[in-house]
Amino acid sequence: MNINIEEQDKIEIGGSRDLYGIMQCILLRENEIDREKEHFWMIGLNMANTILYIELVSMGSVRATQVEPMNVYRVAVLKGATSVLAVHNHPSGRMTASETDKDTTDRLIQVGKILNINFIDHLIISPERYMSFVDTGLMAQLEKSLKYVPTYQIEERIRKQELEIREEKEKTDKLKETAQTEKSLRIETEQKFEKAIVNLLDKKMAVEEIAAILNLTPKEVAQISKKRKS
Repeated sequence: MNINIEEQDKIEIGGSRDLYGIMQCILLRENEIDREKEHFWMIGLNMANTILYIELVSMGSVRATQVEPMNVYRVAVLKGATSVLAVHNHPSGRMTASETDKDTTDRLIQVGKILNINFIDHLIISPERYMSFVDTGLMAQLEKSLKYVPTYQIEERIRKQELEIREEKEKTDKLKETAQTEKSLRIETEQKFEKAIVNLLDKKMAVEEIAAILNLTPKEVAQISKKRKS
């Protein structure tokens, strides 16, 4: 069931507080009897994070509501939403995610990835307060979950990680090889300069003259001369 969106609700969602302000009003519009039942809403956003729609996906009992992923994303696909958020209320007022809440969110994250729709947050609300999966770090944890990831995607992830590790190793090896080559060239160049300076010094040429010929500073020539004597 789509919910009529007032003009003041058609705003850009910048975070969980913005969304709660809107959904709190929607919850309070319900009569007292329905308010004691659990509601599950989906909110679709466009690329500018502006609300496209708010849909009441299901209304359950005082304890729970049933949520099917394809019902959740049906309107999102039709409306061309690029991202979605889920909101449901806890009539008890308890702002703690149940294992069912986490499991539902886990499934919705994976279905969103398949549909190329970003599932960005899940709020639990009451008339007085709210809890955000993003703000509490639950979304980050569930993003790493493999429970509902198809087997082929897990295999692809493993192959991708192996490829990244191999490419990183090759890159590191190449950098080491380049550094070693540069070091060898530097040593070889220094040896050539030292040999040239030694030859010119043996011919009793002044340090300033040698510096001018080899495009060095007199100090550099003097250091090599000192090294030779030591």
